[in-house]
Amino acid sequence: MANPKIHPAILLSPVENGYVAYDPASDKLHQLNPMAALLAELSDGDRSVEDVENLVRPLLPPDGVDAVKRWFDEGAKSGLLVSSDAALGAHREFTGAELYALAKRLKEYGNVQPAYLCTKRAVELNPADWDAWYDLGDLCQSVGRREEAREAYQKYFDTHPEDAEIEHLLIALRDEAPPARASDRTIQQIYKDFAWNYETRMREDLEYKGPERIADAVHAVMPEPSNLKILDLGCGSGLSGITLKPWARELTGVDLSPEMLEIARKREIYDRLEVGEITQWLKASAEPFEMIVSCDVIIYFGDLHELVALAKSRLVPGGHFVFSMERGQTYPFRITDTGRYEHHPDHVRDAAAAAGLHVANLEEAFLRMEYGAVVTGLFAVLRK
Repeated sequence: MANPKIHPAILLSPVENGYVAYDPASDKLHQLNPMAALLAELSDGDRSVEDVENLVRPLLPPDGVDAVKRWFDEGAKSGLLVSSDAALGAHREFTGAELYALAKRLKEYGNVQPAYLCTKRAVELNPADWDAWYDLGDLCQSVGRREEAREAYQKYFDTHPEDAEIEHLLIALRDEAPPARASDRTIQQIYKDFAWNYETRMREDLEYKGPERIADAVHAVMPEPSNLKILDLGCGSGLSGITLKPWARELTGVDLSPEMLEIARKREIYDRLEVGEITQWLKASAEPFEMIVSCDVIIYFGDLHELVALAKSRLVPGGHFVFSMERGQTYPFRITDTGRYEHHPDHVRDAAAAAGLHVANLEEAFLRMEYGAVVTGLFAVLRK
């Protein structure tokens, strides 16, 4: 092969241990180890195979030159490499629109790395495709490219300043001081877009176990069904309500998202459902409850002192506040790159003590998956 180079249609990206190279025409993903990555970088169309061999020879074991020759032969056969003077043939360069469409299909089938590569090239070819910039931000987070995610989301947000969810995400990605909680606009936007496939995404894709772990926490302090008046704060679609129903003689749900409440209403398990932001609802109500539950809602709150104190004010003596959050290593809490908050167990204890509540139970357990990694939940039961 005369003066080899990476085929111009190949999408190339560095990873921790070399490169990945994706060929959209053949739908083939090449994994290049550090030496192969170096050979790819040196194959710029100006150097011959012999030139490249001579450059890397000091780095090779005695029989390494033969391995380099094989790499060039296999690269040519697979279409990864072409001669600098070769016609492209069947390997044509895709347009930005074609690559973005391909990326969507790849992402749908869980092929995140090639989807990232295709979307990255798509915005290079069509930098005014703002939807592609948005998706690139999400894909960058999936493949662990935090700075690229920030840049992609910023590109999108510059032309969509009304997007409250991305505004909130950028606070985390810029390492800015987090707000006390996610804004109402942020929550309403997230769940307006998310409601239609919330349960499929959470239960099937992310293996979400929050409602079951909440039920475990309740069972730990109250083993038998107890005919309680229960408030489900941030009830969402009602997944938590299903697990709480055996303990409830009366079940009230409050949520900020009308779209999620419509799903909960169809379950016919709640005696009452109301739209509202949970702290404001607690402030406005004088109604007593024997148990207040908040499943996967505190992920949108930072400091817990106000919420815990408000929950106490609505509990009868002996009542319980049961809630879940993401377990964090940083005291007292921090906002993550997903825009959610994670909390240190000691912050929960501090908020409980300040409100005069007893920590009846505080345990860690699997909550769900996120970008292929386990998210550990923290499940608290506070008693008045």
